[in-house]
Amino acid sequence: MGSVSLNSGRKVQKQKTRLKILNTTQELLKQNQNLSLEDVAKASNISRATIYRYFSNIDLLCSEASLAILTNSTENTFLESQHLPIIDRILYIQDYFNELALNNEAAFRKYLSIYLKEDNSYKTQISRSSRRMAALKLALIPYRNQIDRDVYNKLLSVSTALMGIESIITAKDICNLNNRETKASLAWGLRIILSSIF
Repeated sequence: MGSVSLNSGRKVQKQKTRLKILNTTQELLKQNQNLSLEDVAKASNISRATIYRYFSNIDLLCSEASLAILTNSTENTFLESQHLPIIDRILYIQDYFNELALNNEAAFRKYLSIYLKEDNSYKTQISRSSRRMAALKLALIPYRNQIDRDVYNKLLSVSTALMGIESIITAKDICNLNNRETKASLAWGLRIILSSIF
């Protein structure tokens, strides 16, 4: 088996493990407000050491698990937009994640503040959940071989940067935009970029 197959297999397994941890935490949160990483490890039948590789503390895990409950799966977000032309499809995904961030802004800001307090060595080991990028990758599957590889990678990065809580914070806190102006400005910027590619 080639290294690409091994790497993709490991990546899928890591995603499954992460999802199992989040799902178990969601179930435990419904039963008990005072959780520990040990509680999650025991309930999910995953070692404590493995849990720590994904989440260094219970606040980070509970915060992300709470937000995950509110968020569509990557597949559902894609399915809701797959009938649209490619530019509108990507703008739909952007609008979904920006609306989600605006409607749950306090919870997303809290999660981000907990995440940013983490040790840098921890951040390099386990990245945050990447539903935005995963939804974009699904949306771009039919165009993957039609776009230059470098352009494709930059498109994923820039599109992801123009959606979600980080872009909302920049637009509202730095640019002093209200919610409506924030969504309109971010959509305008992404549409300009997409129009130059498609």
